[in-house]
Amino acid sequence: MLIDTYQSFLSNFSFACLFLSMIVYFVNLIFPRFLLAARLGKILSIFANFTIFVLLAGRWIMHGYFPLSNLYESLLFLSWILLFIHLFLESKTKSKLLGAIILPLVLFVYGFGNLSLPIEMQKASPLVPALQSNWLMMHVSLMMLSYATLISGSLISILFLMLSFKEGSALKTNSFVQKDYKPLLKNDSTIALSLESKSFFNKSKLLSTMDNLSYRIISLGFPFLTIGIIAGAVWANEAWGSYWSWDPKETWALITWLVFAAYLHARIIKGWEGRGPAILASVGFFVVWICYLGVNFLGQGLHSYGWMT
Repeated sequence: MLIDTYQSFLSNFSFACLFLSMIVYFVNLIFPRFLLAARLGKILSIFANFTIFVLLAGRWIMHGYFPLSNLYESLLFLSWILLFIHLFLESKTKSKLLGAIILPLVLFVYGFGNLSLPIEMQKASPLVPALQSNWLMMHVSLMMLSYATLISGSLISILFLMLSFKEGSALKTNSFVQKDYKPLLKNDSTIALSLESKSFFNKSKLLSTMDNLSYRIISLGFPFLTIGIIAGAVWANEAWGSYWSWDPKETWALITWLVFAAYLHARIIKGWEGRGPAILASVGFFVVWICYLGVNFLGQGLHSYGWMT
């Protein structure tokens, strides 16, 4: 009973922090000179991130296994990673725009896990034989990390498309590195994106920066996805005697890999920038959600431990 009370308090506290943080980021977009709101939104996000981490760590310690054995725990983990990515990007870009687009998604994922799933699905249960392996931490954590990273990059691409269509022209990524913009760049790997800077009033620079930021994030998430799929294939052979069984999860993981492989091929080999790759990334956003959550509602397969019933 004490454990349930502890988890319920942490869940409610983190949900409240996420909700208030989202509101604060929206307020900051409307009133960009309201510096207190900007700081408060980040502080609330940090509190929420830490609380979710404590929840996951608590389940790990109490039950003795890495907390990614069911849908509820994976939703918590995805929320934590998405929030961590948001905080990291904000620390590098100094932009509150990213918080305004990522926080609603984090709140939805976290709220779905805590408010929509039945209590029975939120409870920890003994691992099924297929999950009693050291591959659990490597495969599942890499897949969740890739989902969170690819979702974040794709979400920025969707925002880029919305703004660029309104602007009425495709933009080239390299155009933002101009003389008056270079002081905002700390180093070659850091992208400066600030609504408080002059670039806020120059949509061309803002969109170019968003396009480049999305590309860098997706480029980071794709290797995680690749290694995660390979690790899953090795684990599947160990557990079921076959590297690939065309399970719905496996099939959609392959589709997800192909979509983002096409995106990176277009960016790196073809040299595409702007709307074309952004459309591919936007398609990838929905494909990732189908792979992660959608197939849970469509049917069962070898990954039955994560299905809705």
